[in-house]
Amino acid sequence: MKIAVAGGTGVVGRHVVDVARERGHDVAVLARAEGVDLTTGAGLAERLAGVGAVVDVTSVRTQKRADAESFFGGVTRRLQAAAPAHIVALSIVGIDDVDSGYYAGKRFQEHALADGSVPWSVLRATQFHEFAEQVLQFVRVGPFSLVPRMLSQPVAAREVAETLVDLTEAGPSGRVADLAGPERHDMVDLARRVAGGRRVVPVRVPGAAGRAMRSGALCPTGDGPRGRITFDAWLESR
Repeated sequence: MKIAVAGGTGVVGRHVVDVARERGHDVAVLARAEGVDLTTGAGLAERLAGVGAVVDVTSVRTQKRADAESFFGGVTRRLQAAAPAHIVALSIVGIDDVDSGYYAGKRFQEHALADGSVPWSVLRATQFHEFAEQVLQFVRVGPFSLVPRMLSQPVAAREVAETLVDLTEAGPSGRVADLAGPERHDMVDLARRVAGGRRVVPVRVPGAAGRAMRSGALCPTGDGPRGRITFDAWLESR
């Protein structure tokens, strides 16, 4: 099968490309580095020629609801307009229970897929192990990184990619069971383990969103699939 990967140069996208190629699929990467601008559609039609399915793992750095909804809604509509046989999208566990602009964008994306005419699958996953490094960059003050207190059950990006390719091969499945890692951690503790010389300052995000994050709203509530790779094992393998 020819599979297109939207966001194929990102944290998860790189793994999706690798897994799909390892399984013998022909892969087209949809990213600016490959001549495709998903925010305008430039170069998209050419790269989607002959594609049977699209895996969408795009992301945007914003916490503004309008910007997140515009980005995820726009990318989804452009992919739908290309009329592939199947769109597989990656979403996030717990976005219904944490009121943030980015999560509103992900909810908007899910609704756009469900309301569209192209068959779809959605996998919600928890934060990746790599998130512990990313969160160090969110708010930096000199040598200090402000890291929110949040309970997480991180999963290896490689295992997320494997599940996404599984879904692509299985065909349209709607929203499937949430995927999470094998262990729960406070993100502040994980950030300290990868901080290098930076000082981690724990921050309690105010309001309902902060309380939800600290209470585990971004962790799974059901018995869905669990990754095998622990944070310790991920650190050792880097």
